Amino acid sequence: MPNVNYQKQMEETIAGLRGETPSLFLHACCAPCSSYVLEALSDYFKITLFYYNPNISPRAEYEKRVAEVRRLLAGLPVKNSVALLEGKYDPETFFAMAKGREAEPEGGGRCALCYELRLRESARLAKAGGFDWFTTTLSISPYKNAQKLNEIGKKLERETGVRYLCSDFKKRDGYRRSIVLSERYGLYRQDYCGCVFSRAQRDARRTAAEPV
Repeated sequence: MPNVNYQKQMEETIAGLRGETPSLFLHACCAPCSSYVLEALSDYFKITLFYYNPNISPRAEYEKRVAEVRRLLAGLPVKNSVALLEGKYDPETFFAMAKGREAEPEGGGRCALCYELRLRESARLAKAGGFDWFTTTLSISPYKNAQKLNEIGKKLERETGVRYLCSDFKKRDGYRRSIVLSERYGLYRQDYCGCVFSRAQRDARRTAAEPV
């Protein structure tokens, strides 16, 4: 499949707004990723930031991350105000989705299903709330497959009728900018994606790096 410049698509979409300020339902994976995305989009959209991440374990880690999102929103300057909506923390939904795929490596089929789990709930609520657009901050991570994310988003657009804002937020130094903003606001930057499987891989890397 040919490479698609999702960053260029997003810029063309924004240019096509012609000064209007539509509503955007923005799925957030964490505060550091949200920092740059909000900086990049809040001039052009009225944003509701949707924190829905049932993949995160344990619960204390989930609570820590959502608290950082609240703290970011309290201090980040934005042109258009940003509302926060916290979704239900339902890890059982994630584990049911991952059943039989526990041994798959990070970035594989299990992760793609996790993307869809979170984006599907985002699209459902975006439709119920009458939003003009929806998207996710996930593509800012160099470890996330932007093509797969955008394919899922466009599929959900066809299913729900809510437009999906194609993006690849890591482009134009977006990921690097998120690091700068994280340092500026003192944000907690986690060292694993969030699920028990990614945490196990992190622990294995730490063990392998320990001196014998």
